[in-house]
Amino acid sequence: MLVRQGSHRNEKIDRGLAATLAGIAGALNASAFYSVGFFSANMTGNVSTLSDDFAVGQWLSALFYGGIVVAFILGAAVSTLIVNEGRRRHVHAIYAYSILTEAALLALLGCADLWLLAIWRVPILVLGLAFLMGVQNAVVTRISDARVRTTHVSGMATDLGIELAIAFDILCGREPEAEARHNLTKLRLHLYTIAAFLIGGILGVLIYRAVGGYLLILAATLLTLIALDAIRRAKSALSAPGTFPSDINR
Repeated sequence: MLVRQGSHRNEKIDRGLAATLAGIAGALNASAFYSVGFFSANMTGNVSTLSDDFAVGQWLSALFYGGIVVAFILGAAVSTLIVNEGRRRHVHAIYAYSILTEAALLALLGCADLWLLAIWRVPILVLGLAFLMGVQNAVVTRISDARVRTTHVSGMATDLGIELAIAFDILCGREPEAEARHNLTKLRLHLYTIAAFLIGGILGVLIYRAVGGYLLILAATLLTLIALDAIRRAKSALSAPGTFPSDINR
């Protein structure tokens, strides 16, 4: 999931990426809203609230929502810098190392959620999760050539609507039937992503209600296992030339 890039990926790999990382992102986003009343990955809603607060003169609230947006952007930027440096150094598992970095920071954030004083808990939790969601979204966007976006449900819902309309035109004979397989592939991917985010959100809230901040540590553990498996696969592939293209990081 976290080794092959772009055209070297297939439908199964993209679906696996969507099902796992979108589920984790959904769990973190929904549990954060349940816990402190803020979305860490919903930039559309956060920017809209920022605009509203500015318009009515709620400056402190506007500053905080602006901070959420900036944290998300910084996370995406840092993730991109890590990936770019890894690609320059020909680190084939650089995307997995980026997710491993996210996991380590998420574990620290889970500890903060459990043990920080209440006055610091909300801003650190929300801004920290926004940063990490930016990291994750940048990783999956780049490795999949923007076919998968694990925190960007608005875009996936739009793409799903587009593909449903194309499927309707194919059924009505207004589009060539040759496009049907490609259309079905994209429909399945978007449905997997949205469903994973939804189910992850439900489970995330239920687990957070039971164990609190340990949910973040559990999510960090899952991300670590996913990243370590990808690193192992990359090393195995490098030791057996020909198992996947040598230009995988282009």
